[in-house]
Amino acid sequence: MSTKEQPLRKPEWLKIKLNTNENYTGLKQMMREKGLHTVCEEARCPNIHECWAVRRTATFMILGDVCTRACRFCAVKTGLPTELDLQEPERVADSVALMNLKHVVVTAVARDDLKDGGAAVFAETVRAIHRKSPFTSIEVLPSDMGGVFENLQMLMDAKPDILNHNIETVKSLSPRVRARATYERSLEFLRRAKEIQPAVPTKSSIMVGLGETKEELIKAMDDLRTNNVDILTLGQYLQPSKKHLPVLKYYHPDEFQELKEIALAKGFSHCEAGPLVRSSYHADEQVDSAARHRQELASQKASKA
Repeated sequence: MSTKEQPLRKPEWLKIKLNTNENYTGLKQMMREKGLHTVCEEARCPNIHECWAVRRTATFMILGDVCTRACRFCAVKTGLPTELDLQEPERVADSVALMNLKHVVVTAVARDDLKDGGAAVFAETVRAIHRKSPFTSIEVLPSDMGGVFENLQMLMDAKPDILNHNIETVKSLSPRVRARATYERSLEFLRRAKEIQPAVPTKSSIMVGLGETKEELIKAMDDLRTNNVDILTLGQYLQPSKKHLPVLKYYHPDEFQELKEIALAKGFSHCEAGPLVRSSYHADEQVDSAARHRQELASQKASKA
């Protein structure tokens, strides 16, 4: 292997301490018993031990564990799904109630094999959680559902508390990083979600370390704000395997802090930025932050009236 091909060594700040206490093992056992999947496991999230063992939170991944897309950054299995589990919404809702979660994130593999992109099951999962855990706030993280906005309407009609859809990377890298999804369609998806339910905060995430420039990151922030996105998360891309895109740069925590300050100055109500930050990182805090931000804006508007 040439020097040029040598992978970058992970810096010290990316090392994590594992915590596998009874909360972690108990939650993992419950997921298996109910036949549920989590993106925490499937995407090999570095925060799984903190979320499961300390914060007692998890991100449920519905519609199976086989994705119809093959994005070059993602560790989730790719292929053609063979079934649709219509009982899954109730099992997810039962688990949320059993765990007594304050906030839950529901995401899904892309299901381009389904006419509705999985929107009906997604929406029923939200409604089931609302019925069984009325005090639990719900964040949904769907794919672009094929860009069919009737599917988005179906999901938003179920009234999630946050709509999260990730642009993943800057515009110039999007064709190489993502499969089937496009930068422009994701921005339109986020804009339309806000138009359907103006009071529901929207959120997106960007990975860094894939070769983007600082100027491109700032432009992506501007694009998100132009489309009324409220919350932004910024995290370090970590290569899941040798088959995936390589890491071209490890950002220092100070660089993440600078990017966070830039994002907040642009008007995002909340920004999580750091080497181990992922789309669902501290999601429970973001819904509260977004609510406070809306209250502050309403108060400012009233005082000027």
